Amino acid sequence: MPENKEPHVAKFVYDFTEGNKDLKDLLGGKGANLAEMTNLGLPVPPGFTITTEACKVYLDSGEEPAALRDEVSAHLDALEQRMGKKLGQADDPLLVSVRSGAKFSMPGMMDTVLNIGLSDKSVKGLSKQAGDERFAWDSYRRLIQMFGKTVLGVDGDLFEEALEQAKEAKGVQVDTELDAADLKKLVTAFKEIVKAEAGRDFPQDPREQMDLAIKAVFESWNGDRAKLYRRQERIPGDLGTAVNVCSMVFGNLGPDSGTGVAFTRDPASGQQGVYGDYLQNAQGEDVVAGIRNTVSLAELENIDKASYDQLMQIMETLENHYLDLCDIEFTIERGKLWMLQTRVGKRTAGAAFRIATQLVDQGLIDETEALQRVNGAQLAQLMFPRFDEDAKAEQVGRGIAASPGAAVGKAVFDSYTAVKWSRSGEKVILVRRETNPDDLDGMIAAEGILTSRGGKTSHAAVVARGMGKTCVCGAEELEVDTKRRRMIVPGGHVVEEGDVISIDGSSGKVYLGEVPVVPSPVVEYFEGRMHPGADDADELVEAVHRMMAFADRKRRLRVRANADNAEDALRARRFGAQGIGLCRTEHMFLGDRRELVERLILADTEAEREESLKQLLPLQKQDFVELFEAMDGLPVTVRLLDPPLHEFLPDITELSVRVALAESRQEPHENELRLLQAVHRLHEQNPMLGLRGVRLGLVIPGLFTMQVRAIAEAAAERKAAKGDPRAEIMIPLVGTVQELEIVREEADQVIAEVEAATGTRLKLAIGTMIELPRAALTAGQIAEAAEFFSFGTNDLTQTVWGFSRDDVEASFFTAYLEKGIFGVSPFETIDRDGVGSLVKSAAAAGRSTRPDLKLGVCGEHGGDPESVHFFHEVGLDYVSCSPFRIPVARLEAGRAATESRGSDHR
Repeated sequence: MPENKEPHVAKFVYDFTEGNKDLKDLLGGKGANLAEMTNLGLPVPPGFTITTEACKVYLDSGEEPAALRDEVSAHLDALEQRMGKKLGQADDPLLVSVRSGAKFSMPGMMDTVLNIGLSDKSVKGLSKQAGDERFAWDSYRRLIQMFGKTVLGVDGDLFEEALEQAKEAKGVQVDTELDAADLKKLVTAFKEIVKAEAGRDFPQDPREQMDLAIKAVFESWNGDRAKLYRRQERIPGDLGTAVNVCSMVFGNLGPDSGTGVAFTRDPASGQQGVYGDYLQNAQGEDVVAGIRNTVSLAELENIDKASYDQLMQIMETLENHYLDLCDIEFTIERGKLWMLQTRVGKRTAGAAFRIATQLVDQGLIDETEALQRVNGAQLAQLMFPRFDEDAKAEQVGRGIAASPGAAVGKAVFDSYTAVKWSRSGEKVILVRRETNPDDLDGMIAAEGILTSRGGKTSHAAVVARGMGKTCVCGAEELEVDTKRRRMIVPGGHVVEEGDVISIDGSSGKVYLGEVPVVPSPVVEYFEGRMHPGADDADELVEAVHRMMAFADRKRRLRVRANADNAEDALRARRFGAQGIGLCRTEHMFLGDRRELVERLILADTEAEREESLKQLLPLQKQDFVELFEAMDGLPVTVRLLDPPLHEFLPDITELSVRVALAESRQEPHENELRLLQAVHRLHEQNPMLGLRGVRLGLVIPGLFTMQVRAIAEAAAERKAAKGDPRAEIMIPLVGTVQELEIVREEADQVIAEVEAATGTRLKLAIGTMIELPRAALTAGQIAEAAEFFSFGTNDLTQTVWGFSRDDVEASFFTAYLEKGIFGVSPFETIDRDGVGSLVKSAAAAGRSTRPDLKLGVCGEHGGDPESVHFFHEVGLDYVSCSPFRIPVARLEAGRAATESRGSDHR
């Protein structure tokens, strides 16, 4: 057994009266917020929280902290004294819930057990005290069902099947129509299931129930669905979960009782109003599970006006206190309102932007805080296409617009199939009656989620919004038959598994077949086709415009584009690019120019080589003229030729076939034969580490000087046309300062020749990519010959990790992610400890040699939200990314400049 190493903490258990909302690390989000509501004087059932530190000890050692049992006993004694009854006592039992509560919300991913304390004896006492025998036996069957599934590991479907059989035998549709006698029989059936499946009787000792439930919650932190959710949401795996033990209040005591979920604003749109779901005569998870369809929260005013009015006041109090959209769970017990949870609510991307600007307008938060309420991933989601409203499409149903977006895919009816088909390259829509936490794999794999039950607060809706996944819930007119793997739509049409459907998470509409999509209005705004303040401007566009303005005012990092032609450059400029950080000149050698490059490669003499370069020069020059014109007044970093030459030649297999066919037909094939010989000559075992980059410039005379001349002549031409070209020449794959010095000396000579010939003074900065570990480690030396560094983090990641990106992502990255070796692919987000450490040290070493050294990054990481924050921290001057990701990088640069390190806002 591992050694039980307990942290030096004062205690492991806190009463709800002792904590506050700032103790999420210790008490978890649920416990901290229960304490905060208690402090505010809101009606919260008494209880206590077992800290995340206790969970960490248990997970590390397999044993609870030695002091925990005594602390729990002391807090339980205090709770019993306050409530005037003992846990599970026979005549009037105190019942409690045991619920998980991590620092970050993980809806449905960990365990909850309600009604702990009920037994064969105490159920009778509860019945007598409540004056409702049906309620007592309903609560007992719920306990056995939850406890059996979450604590004892019994298959939950067995309980569901027994419940369905009970309803069928009674001839009823919903469980509320089962009477006390029916539920007594169901309790007996449930206990028999537990005995058969778990190999033990359902525990009758209430303290044993509570202790086992606490351990089950601890262990659920490392359950498969919790780990999968953490990977998806990038939540650290070492935080642990707190456990909340709360005195029970009951929403299943009859029509004057119920349970609900409320939002202080619409989590889908951000609009203020009355949003949520309510379910009469229900308990705990019934609303979120979506098992029974709810009524809207507004209907509660007609059912119980006093509770409704009190809830509205509490919602206003909480939003003004938390200064954000709040997600609230509540129960009404015979007309008495109780608050069971609040948290900063998950919301759609559009709602996040709208709410942030609304709160600024209300004077509740400032611009700096507003930037922490949105993120680049949400902005990227808003830039996705949406369905064309003018397209002819066959609508077959409509549900609740739970999470926006336009999703098209083949209908599948279980999580396993969704994952399997998705891995085969199929786009799928997961169709269920309702989802539960076990469906998480399929929800992640699917393009969208469609359910026939549940509302905006159901499991499917909450999880989909958190993941930014399109979701339509509660499409009641659709008859989902998961056993037969089909869905029957109004009119009798049957959608079989594999049939294509389209769902619109913004309107709730469901269509047969594939519906065409159109650009997002947010993209049209960035493209300049929609203007904030115009009559036809979208409200969302207004909010995005304002948040981008906030970010641009706050950010220090400049944002450039990776662009290789004038068209991409102009689009990047419309998207807010402040220059080009990477122009890949190899892309200019493709297409119609491939033949000229082939001649260069095949040249046998210096004269042939010079002739090929002479023909390429004016073409390269015109490329740069157009690029400098598009980016007039802004820097353009041109990378000289980087890839190995064989990439410009035909495929070896294709060439071999052509030569063989020509020979068999006795046709002329001299050129193909020379090309084939060249391909064999240039073949390398590992071309990524072979003859490429600066090595090409040193081995092939005239190649780099031709490119430098084209850049210089284009700059001179633009200056003569009264333009303002700001070209920068970047030498790729430098590993030692000597390489850079040789190329720089030749480049300086060419630039001087162009200046003399044109009578134009050119300011062309010369720098290098830092993309090899040796370059990073000797950055101080390289800076002696470089005016700027641009970190090529794609290749730097490959060389630091020893990965060939084209191979490893397909071969074993999935396994590494599943095993937790990676939290996220290092090609997606910068590896701070390894690659990031080299970037940081190289930046510092370079600037120690040359204080005015300009620093940037041009790998894919330049548009990754989390990586942008890292580049801000280490002092880079700019990031460069593809044009479409420029708005994301701008927003994240603003957030990085205003971020309070350690902020927990999600």
